[in-house]
Amino acid sequence: MSEKKTFLIAEDHTILRDGLRLIISGNPDYEVVSEARDGIEATQGAMRYKPDLVLMDLFMPRMNGIDAIREVKRLSPGTKVLVLTVHKAEAYVLASLDAGADGYLLKESTHAELLTAISHVLEGEHYLSPGIMDNVLQGYLSNRKSREKAVGTALDTLTIREREVLKLVAEGYKNREISDYLCISVRTVQKHRDNLMKKLNLHSAAELTIFAIDKGLIRS
Repeated sequence: MSEKKTFLIAEDHTILRDGLRLIISGNPDYEVVSEARDGIEATQGAMRYKPDLVLMDLFMPRMNGIDAIREVKRLSPGTKVLVLTVHKAEAYVLASLDAGADGYLLKESTHAELLTAISHVLEGEHYLSPGIMDNVLQGYLSNRKSREKAVGTALDTLTIREREVLKLVAEGYKNREISDYLCISVRTVQKHRDNLMKKLNLHSAAELTIFAIDKGLIRS
């Protein structure tokens, strides 16, 4: 018999925490082991319980969700984080992904979509609400002309290794995984990522991913 997947719910509204707990507890393979009313409680719970997944609101007292995501990932690297928020703006999505979030779901989503998102994230995949992906893509495309002007022929200036790192980042691999795959140090991987962002005038893993898809380096 497999062990239950454990959850921490970080949400400052009691009624929403209660509802999420009921939905999650409806699956016999899931167990809520901790709840948090603010970002600090979320990080403390992650450190104590090392849950498989944290459902994270973005705006909570004492510590916001973005900072809490970073701390959760630092204190419990194996824990997945699924953001659950009302905010659709591209800036919030990118900031969450940059902080280490594994998924981004809107609170207007159905119970079924919540469970689908949880399943994807627990399986090691990233998940974005369909509407969110549209926002990110539209935001990317709306600024495309200015980015292309800045990028110019920068894609042609990438080294073979930088192209390899770009492709792996876009496919969702973490620095350690890229390091192992290419037989280079994590520090060298990070240096390549920094060079990529500088050369392409991009500022996050999400933007690198969309750029790689747009240029046909990987399939969407």
